[in-house]
Amino acid sequence: MAFSDAIFAIIITLLVLDLRVPDVPPGRLLSGLLGQWPSYVAYLASYSYVAVVWLNHKAAFNRIQQADRGLHWMNLLVLFSTALLPFPTIVVSHALGEHNTTDQRVAIAFYALVGALLCAAWLAFFHYLTRNPDLLKDQVRDGFFRVERIRALAGVVLYLLAGMVGYLVAPVIGLVIFLFLPVFYAITSAGLYQSRMTRRITSRPPPPRG
Repeated sequence: MAFSDAIFAIIITLLVLDLRVPDVPPGRLLSGLLGQWPSYVAYLASYSYVAVVWLNHKAAFNRIQQADRGLHWMNLLVLFSTALLPFPTIVVSHALGEHNTTDQRVAIAFYALVGALLCAAWLAFFHYLTRNPDLLKDQVRDGFFRVERIRALAGVVLYLLAGMVGYLVAPVIGLVIFLFLPVFYAITSAGLYQSRMTRRITSRPPPPRG
């Protein structure tokens, strides 16, 4: 876990390196800062994504009792795909800043492919735990990670859809979808089953008073 946390910390540090002081003449700093809005949006999307991946990573390993060689490889696959995020983030921010529609479409599609790859890595991770329940803690509900595969598969589909929309229709629409996807994964970071149970508990009427 310490190794994984260190990787996440490095990734987030790399994300912020694309935020730079604008190269503008004296008296134009405000317009220069405002003109870098693509970098801010791309950073927000990727930071949110990495933060949610970290939350999901914590939630998953809180349910794992022991790790074997196969699970270590699955974890490395998740870290590998997460570590790619700074690169498409820079590509998107630069493409949006250059105002070339063709490059913007390609950049959004590229970001979507990396996002889909990360979700696919989670799909493999959850599938491995589904096939190896002996690695899980005793109190983990049967089928928990089987259901979690739905979240990962949904991410693959939605990121690919965002890439197609951004490439074929408008890059900004794809970028907006990128901003909203981490919200879904943040809400369900404890798992789809846990989220359903929370909604049931909060929706129950209070017991009658004696």
